[in-house]
Amino acid sequence: MSNFWNQAFDLNGRCAVITGGAAGIGLACASLLVERGARVALLDRDPAVVEVAAGLGAGHIGLAVDLRQLDQVQTAVDQAAAHLGRLDFLVNSAGVALLDKALDVDESAWDTTLDINLKASFFVAQACARHMIGQGTGRIVNLASQAAVIGLDRHVAYCASKAAVVGMTKVLAMEWASHGINVNAVSPTIVETALGKKAWAGELGERAKSQIPVGRFAQPEEIAGLVLYLLSDAAKMITGENVVIDGGYSIQ
Repeated sequence: MSNFWNQAFDLNGRCAVITGGAAGIGLACASLLVERGARVALLDRDPAVVEVAAGLGAGHIGLAVDLRQLDQVQTAVDQAAAHLGRLDFLVNSAGVALLDKALDVDESAWDTTLDINLKASFFVAQACARHMIGQGTGRIVNLASQAAVIGLDRHVAYCASKAAVVGMTKVLAMEWASHGINVNAVSPTIVETALGKKAWAGELGERAKSQIPVGRFAQPEEIAGLVLYLLSDAAKMITGENVVIDGGYSIQ
């Protein structure tokens, strides 16, 4: 049995594309996959992604890309596949949260939220799946949110986008299962990334924590651990699921 687990989480020879990979959850996922032996291609709008990828060691690549531009998406995925030699995994981690009351949300904020959180996630998945289908195997994890399953004040565009990601995940899982591709979503609560710590500092954060049964926010490494499991051979029978990791917030 121990040999099964060792093999299941051994990612040597596997290759991953990770969007939003320059920081936060995306970088935590990248670091863990590299630790388990994978090679990674990081896609991010921040040009620093090139240096971030180099900092992970030899064989990795960082590509600066605007995921709202579909021609850039296709080019970046093809570049990643060419550099890595194959594509086994995709972690769709890029996202944006532009918060406002529903009566005050403007078209620009709505479109930006849906373009990055939903549209980009789909077209990156589509581009990666075309490579995975040729291999007969692949794993995709889409970052959704607890906002996909509950309503949150001032989050109308964000909630809509993340609920749509979960719906998209289920359809992709159905359509691509016959090609050996598993597709799942992960829905975290507030995560203490650098941006998360800044946004939820002080009394605001303490009030939010008090509403979470476990009494704290999630850590990027905890999200990465769940992503690793869903990408691993231990999760071959899991597809089309939305795994909530929110310290019990959504069960109330």
